[in-house]
Amino acid sequence: MIIWNGPQPLKHKTHLLVWGGTYTEAQNDAAVQLTNSIKLKRNHLTAAVCGAGKTEILFPAVLYALNQGLRVCIATPRTDVVLELFPRFQKVFPKTDIHALYGNSPKQSGYPQLVLATTHQLFRFENAFDVVFVDEADAFPYTFDEALQKAVMKVKKQGAPIAFVTATPSPQILAKVKKEKWGYSFIPRRYHGHPLPVPKYQSLWSYDKAIQKGKFPRKLLDWTKQKLSNNEPFLIFFPTIQLMQQAIPLFQQLNEKILSVHAEDLDRKGKVMQLRNEQIPGLLTTTILERGITIKNVQVAVVGAESKIFTSSALIQISGRVGRNAEFPMGDIVFFHHGITAEMDEARNEILRYNKEGFGKNEAI
Repeated sequence: MIIWNGPQPLKHKTHLLVWGGTYTEAQNDAAVQLTNSIKLKRNHLTAAVCGAGKTEILFPAVLYALNQGLRVCIATPRTDVVLELFPRFQKVFPKTDIHALYGNSPKQSGYPQLVLATTHQLFRFENAFDVVFVDEADAFPYTFDEALQKAVMKVKKQGAPIAFVTATPSPQILAKVKKEKWGYSFIPRRYHGHPLPVPKYQSLWSYDKAIQKGKFPRKLLDWTKQKLSNNEPFLIFFPTIQLMQQAIPLFQQLNEKILSVHAEDLDRKGKVMQLRNEQIPGLLTTTILERGITIKNVQVAVVGAESKIFTSSALIQISGRVGRNAEFPMGDIVFFHHGITAEMDEARNEILRYNKEGFGKNEAI
């Protein structure tokens, strides 16, 4: 690795936050708590349900750091999250040089004071940032790859605070919060005030064998037809690329515009944009789109929810795609399964718990 050891670039400029939104009381409390932790150079965890407006909560803390002349990194395990965040931050921080770094990202010139990057891209930096935010801190592969966790520690300067932001904090992160006395914010309710949609279970016996034989499982067929007739966009999650590729011809018999997407798909960004722009009716996907994607009025189904890849946190995140928009606060989330698992029950119970707590006051320690 080649490390720059010359003079630091000049960073004396005023940064602006141009955002016309308003916070709920819980969001405002969380934003103030996070900013205070950054001021105190104290690590912080913001735990907030999917659709609580976690990104907006970061804005004041990021603005404070930038106007102090600090260099800021917002890291996330998923490319899709970087692609979702980049235009949002460009819009609200119009005077800030921002770079987005991910696999095959275009070359960007200049010295960015704000960097949005996948955790893999952090290998490119060392002792470079005064503040590091880790969005979706529980996502694969970050939680399973110690090298990525070490990379986050490597990019920050000595004594620089780290702020984790997630809807599903791991027991390890929660234990660190308590042991090391981090700042902590919790928001159990969505910004629009409606409860989280609760997953429904639907048995889909031997769905894999049916799809392999070119047969459309009846309940899945009926669900898809209903969404098409209602003109509702949908995401259908599959446990493997192979099964999804075997299924796509069956779906395209219903509507040839239905597409599929996975991690190695070079046109992943374009396909998501087509769904967002209502140019296609739906997408079949792997867990790659379990988080960091917001589609207005999207309906969601999981095929093979009993599969090991669908952990409780993954299922909570997938369920969290539904009902995010204030105009469409409700929606369908169905777990099609070949037997109910403990992970499925844990995800559903956690969502029910959030809804129960969501009408209480924001908690903070």
